[in-house]
Amino acid sequence: MKTLLVSIFGIFVIFNALAQESATKENANGPVMTFEETKFDFGDIHQGDKVEHVFTFENTGNEPLIITNVQVTCGCTASDWPRDPIAPGQESSMTIKFNSTGKLGMQNKVITIISNATNPNNRLTITTNVLPQKEGDTGSN
Repeated sequence: MKTLLVSIFGIFVIFNALAQESATKENANGPVMTFEETKFDFGDIHQGDKVEHVFTFENTGNEPLIITNVQVTCGCTASDWPRDPIAPGQESSMTIKFNSTGKLGMQNKVITIISNATNPNNRLTITTNVLPQKEGDTGSN
């Protein structure tokens, strides 16, 4: 009988905690960074090619979104991101550039966005397969 009461009490506590967590998420205030896509594949490119992709996002929260930093995994990847606050409901974008000079084979680069969003560490991923340099190409793209 004692075990049954403890089990019922445990289940009650767990459900209560889950219900509170759900309510907290629904009522969360602050900016929310919502991307149209978080991954992009450039497909096959040749060594020395420079490619870029624009990731579009919206502040779906209820406070201004401020991006404080964008971290890349290596010097071959660069980003151009908005420095001004993004108002609730406003869309913006960031351009991610990849320079394949000195790279060969499958490449997977992660871009981490640091912001004041309630989902603060958003990550973008770009992938590509770098083929050897084209015959007669000097790599000056």
